[in-house]
Amino acid sequence: MGKKIKLGVLGGGGDSLIGILHRVASSMFDKFEFVGGVFNPDHEESKKFAQELGIGTDRVYKDLDHLIAEEAKLPEDQRIKVVSILTPNFLHFPMAKQLLENGFNVICEKPMTTSYEEAKILEDTLNKSKTIFAVTYTYTGYPMIRQMKEMIAAGEIGEIQKIDVQYYQGWINPIIHDKDERNSIWRLDPEKGGISCCIGDIGTHAFDMIEYVSGLEVKELLADLNYVYSDNKMDVDGTVLLRFSEYVKGVLRSSQIATGEENNFAVKIYGKKAGLKWEQENPNYLYKLEDGQPMKVLKPGHEYNSALSLDGTKLPPGHPEGIFDSMGNIYKGVAKAINGEKYHPAEFPTMKDGIRGMNFIEKVVDSHAKGNVWVKLDA
Repeated sequence: MGKKIKLGVLGGGGDSLIGILHRVASSMFDKFEFVGGVFNPDHEESKKFAQELGIGTDRVYKDLDHLIAEEAKLPEDQRIKVVSILTPNFLHFPMAKQLLENGFNVICEKPMTTSYEEAKILEDTLNKSKTIFAVTYTYTGYPMIRQMKEMIAAGEIGEIQKIDVQYYQGWINPIIHDKDERNSIWRLDPEKGGISCCIGDIGTHAFDMIEYVSGLEVKELLADLNYVYSDNKMDVDGTVLLRFSEYVKGVLRSSQIATGEENNFAVKIYGKKAGLKWEQENPNYLYKLEDGQPMKVLKPGHEYNSALSLDGTKLPPGHPEGIFDSMGNIYKGVAKAINGEKYHPAEFPTMKDGIRGMNFIEKVVDSHAKGNVWVKLDA
């Protein structure tokens, strides 16, 4: 086995869900060595967190400037080679830009930036740096999502006619109805979260997913958002009509006030010959529907699955794999790219996906603000 890639992390300290998800995922295929980073704005808290994790505090830095300066002093083969950005949204762009300018590979949480303009600037920076950049649209790492993508590309469902994606959560429901609470969390603060909460947080997952599995691009959209209260500046619910072409239409439904829902993410693609359905809360099952035929259920790990799907499957059939495994597959793809190994372009979301996501968010907000009208996405 080759030498492990040294990994640094920005954010993700304390009881952060996303922090443990990235740490576990990065360790799955023995490709990365987590060595340090900046986990908290308070340096002492960062060091305490490192001690809790059992890693040395010598590479726990005060801030990003300190990380870059100190890592540059080390021999090249000992330096942090890739940094994962797990901070609130408003920090993604400046941190990613600075890292790219200093030659680091980057794995960034979504949304990639807080504006489309920032995303395009980041693309220019990446082109100059010639490093690897990944955006963690996590659910693209599931084996049966990759199988779904490959089946559609192979024409197994025929020409696509209808796309329906739903992402429902309920976690903001108890917060939104308390004025003090809704004014205190960063996700409902435009200065920290950007112009959108629900669409920016989970709607962008749904948007990336439908373009990933279908191989199609959304050309136009019409959005209707819900803010619930007039003093709330961030959407917490939205429905978006989609046009892929004159005869291929779809709908994206996203909500964080779907009372009682946990993480109800479902993708349905219907073609002339068949349909495919997948649900994140039961990710090992891919359903194939055909007129006049019993519904078929495909599961991971079987030889009938594609090479891309099987590459993302660690265990024999019947052993459930979940979101940690899905994120692990993205890290695995990034490791291949950094090491110069051959990899499938669908193994991890790239800068292009991040840019498309930011264009989508801004167009959704624009469509709603203009009175729920059709607007075109950039090509």
